[in-house]
Parts: sequence; structure tokens; C-alpha cells
Amino acid sequence: MKLEYFIEKLSDHGIALSEQQINQFDIYYQTLIEWNKKMNLTAITERDEVYLKHFYDSITASFYLDLTKPLTICDVGAGAGFPSIPLKICFPHLKVTIVDSLKKRITFLNHLASELGLTDVTFYHDRAELFARNKNYRQQFDLVTARAVAKMSVLTELCLPLVKLNGKFIALKGPNAETELNEADRAIKLLGGQLENLFTINLPDDQGERNIIIVNKTKPTPKTYPRKPGTPNKSPIV
Repeated sequence: MKLEYFIEKLSDHGIALSEQQINQFDIYYQTLIEWNKKMNLTAITERDEVYLKHFYDSITASFYLDLTKPLTICDVGAGAGFPSIPLKICFPHLKVTIVDSLKKRITFLNHLASELGLTDVTFYHDRAELFARNKNYRQQFDLVTARAVAKMSVLTELCLPLVKLNGKFIALKGPNAETELNEADRAIKLLGGQLENLFTINLPDDQGERNIIIVNKTKPTPKTYPRKPGTPNKSPIV
């Protein structure tokens, strides 16, 4: 995805990038590639592919949400910052919190945020299961996002406890989203969620199907969830 095409496709969805934002995406790419030489951040390294399969793919969540308001976002297992950092670049007023279990990735993200000149971004080195049991963060966020972290039945237990009442959990998934969603039906209901919508899109130039699952938080998550670290993945709620 050439830069001009990236800008054009975002403009089609009402996102007009300034010169500063365009420069931030360039710095993001350069920093990602530089750090990827010494730690495993991504298998995708060609510029056009990073812009399409990381940057653009992350931003597609905003096509179905109103991110023009000041919102708090928690990104669970963000890895190299996807989807929250591309969203933050496009919508600078968002307050972003990122949780990741690998210290090296948190170090990278802190450096990246400094290079990009981002404000209102906070990074935590923690297991999602423990972070979601902390009263300072539990049910505190307007939006909680996750991309390429785990199956929907597992993600629901990691993410829904962090969503405030009437907030939303956003899962960015590949082509198996509908199957995963069916498997996660019990978990979503048990943990206080209700499916709002499933949006299916195709990346430009036939580069694959993507699905954006939006779950509303309609009631508090029972205090027993999430379970201890590792349990959601070993024994998903089904």
C-alpha cells in the first residue's frame, strides 16, 4: 500500500491526515523496522505491507466507531502497538493504555511513543488477567481492543472485565471470526457483554478478509473473572 493510496483510502472514511500525522506513520515504520532487527516485533517488514496489514488494518476499527469524542482506550496484548497506536495517531485526543506481558515490547512502545511525540499514552507490563483484577483499571475504559491475541472465547475473559458499563469491547479478527464468535457466545453473556455487530471488510487489493467484532458491556462482570493467569487460555469458557 503506497503512501498516497493509504492517505486516499483513509480520506474515503473521513480521516484526513495532516503532514505531522503522515510523518508520524513514517517514524513508526522506521522505528519498527530498526527495533525488529534485535527483537521479534513483526514478520511483516516491507513498507507497503506494513502500511496495509498493520497501519491500515488497525485503523479499520474506527470505520465503525465514533472516535471523535475524548475516549479512554485499553489495548490488551498490543505487541508492537496495534491497533491502538495507529488509532492514536489518527485521533490524537484519545487516551490510550496498553497492557502487554513482555517487558521488551513495553520498552519498545515507550521509545516509540517518545519518538512520535505522543501524549496521554500509558504502558503497563502485566498479564491481562492480573491487570483486569486491579480495581484501578477494572471496568474503567470506554473501549477495550485486541488484535491477533487469542481466540474470541479467551479474549472475552481478558477484555470485558476492563470495559466500563455501556462501553465496548472491539476485537479485530481474521476470516474465522464468525466461528470464534459462536464459540464465545456463552463467555460474552456470562461476562456481561452483548454482541452489537460483526463487520466484515476486505483489505484493499484483495489482501484478505478482516472482521471487526463489537460487543457492548451491558452488566458488570462477575468478580470471579478473569481467572488466574493462563487459565482462560487453557480452559476457555464455552
